[in-house]
Amino acid sequence: MQICLFEDAEFDIFHPLTLTRPTDDLRIGILTISDKWVKALEATTCSRILRPPLQHVFDAGDIDPGQSCTWINSRYLPTDNLIERINDLGEGQCLQFGDTVIAANVGGPDSKQWLENGSPEFNKLFVLESTNFLSISNLWDLFQLNGREIVRDIALLDAESSNDITVSEQAVLENPSEIYIQEGATIEAGCVLNAAKGPIYIGKNATVMSGSLIRGPVAICEDSKVNMGAKIYADTTIGPVCKVGGEVNNSIFHSYSNKGHDGFMGNSLIGQWCNIGADTNTSNLKNNYSTIRVTNWTDRQEIETGQQFIGSIMGDHSKTAINTQLNTGTVCGVSCNIFSNDFPPKLIPSFSWVGSNVIQTYKLDKAFDAMEAIMARRDVELTEEYKQLMTFIFQERQPG
Repeated sequence: MQICLFEDAEFDIFHPLTLTRPTDDLRIGILTISDKWVKALEATTCSRILRPPLQHVFDAGDIDPGQSCTWINSRYLPTDNLIERINDLGEGQCLQFGDTVIAANVGGPDSKQWLENGSPEFNKLFVLESTNFLSISNLWDLFQLNGREIVRDIALLDAESSNDITVSEQAVLENPSEIYIQEGATIEAGCVLNAAKGPIYIGKNATVMSGSLIRGPVAICEDSKVNMGAKIYADTTIGPVCKVGGEVNNSIFHSYSNKGHDGFMGNSLIGQWCNIGADTNTSNLKNNYSTIRVTNWTDRQEIETGQQFIGSIMGDHSKTAINTQLNTGTVCGVSCNIFSNDFPPKLIPSFSWVGSNVIQTYKLDKAFDAMEAIMARRDVELTEEYKQLMTFIFQERQPG
């Protein structure tokens, strides 16, 4: 099977995270959405429709015109019922909920042309009306569904513990049958991995340092480190090549991001290449226990979420200084520096330099210098294509 992932008109709901990635590259559970679909459908190839700013940063893939292609809305997550409906689609049929296309089976020649044109034409297909399936419709859906997706991804990966691991005799593994430790991972002395209420996944070559406490469901992905004495609560994902310490609850770190020191982060979403300074704390609950309002990235209007717990959403390459305080429902764009003594604004535009009561525009050349320095530490090149994407985001930057 070959699959092609596409975004619908609601992709900007997930800004600022989707300023720098297609929706299918969002991480929820252990895997990204595209990885989930490849595993769930046992796809041999995966392609995607990319918005113009992303086209030279991400691989669009290719489609073989000699076979039909399954098109999937990247806001949807694979469930048994949806997989069954997708597998039952005949060529030329489209599964639709209201006006939303969920999936379609399209002939190879049309699929290849749609991919090359960057625009699917689902109105040509025979519509099968459907009930809705599990999807993400708000940013907070990502962390709210994260524990469920960790469990689901462990099954998708058919995960088992490797024999090539290092687990100290002084580490405590509660309910070890639900702890999945991958090749090359290390669990040091004094760690407590408690999988009594949910599984724990420790990725390849990950390290959990001495004294860390982890309560499942939790995923610590490949090449990441949990620093000494960390407290990682349920429904949390630490993405690949991250370093995390302090106290973290029900949050997702995408990859290459650091929160190396003490400080609390809860019900939050952190992009790539972020650095959270020592003793940065996020508020995830209002003092009066009322529901939280979040500013919509696109129209800058506050929306009532109906949620009691929301921390911070932070776009790629953003950073906080030591002792930073982030209010409930703070949304921070791409490439920001926050060093305010007070609570910064709850909406921080991309490329902002945020001091106490002052927001200045982060100069693009200085931002590139910082990006190049931090990416070089992980042997990742700052390419011209990536700089063009960042330039586009800078030019589209809206003041708060």
